[in-house]
Amino acid sequence: MINDLLALINSETIYLIANWGVIPFWLLLIIVPNHGLTNFFVQSIIAPLLLGIAYSYLSYSLYLGNNLFDGFELYSGLDGLYSMFANETLLLIFWLHFLSISLFAGAWVVRDARRYFIPKIVTIPSLILTYFTGPIGLIFYWFIRILFAKKISFND
Repeated sequence: MINDLLALINSETIYLIANWGVIPFWLLLIIVPNHGLTNFFVQSIIAPLLLGIAYSYLSYSLYLGNNLFDGFELYSGLDGLYSMFANETLLLIFWLHFLSISLFAGAWVVRDARRYFIPKIVTIPSLILTYFTGPIGLIFYWFIRILFAKKISFND
């Protein structure tokens, strides 16, 4: 039974679960950003913890294969990055990293919008952009925030 379950846990399965799994969190942020359910699931440690478990599992599998840092060429130029992402597990680890950070950023946008009384409908485009592009959504939100907060602040 356990061996059957472990056989299902592979990179493709983790990728599909992570990709489809973050969508409910994003829908909560977009549709009901100030609801208690959103606060519980998205504004808490739950989503990053779930993604972190998959991240840890993949890192551990790299460690078991004795190649945790083999091919880790993050700072050796674009060619190194390209060759690093040829490793399926490292590519998936960085994808989980992106999903986690962008969800964290989306949750921050909702909290910050609540703080400055920015209407939900106004934050929806920035949340969608943050889901797909990360930093571009944050930049878009920042300009919206300037209009509503009537101040420019770089350190909130």
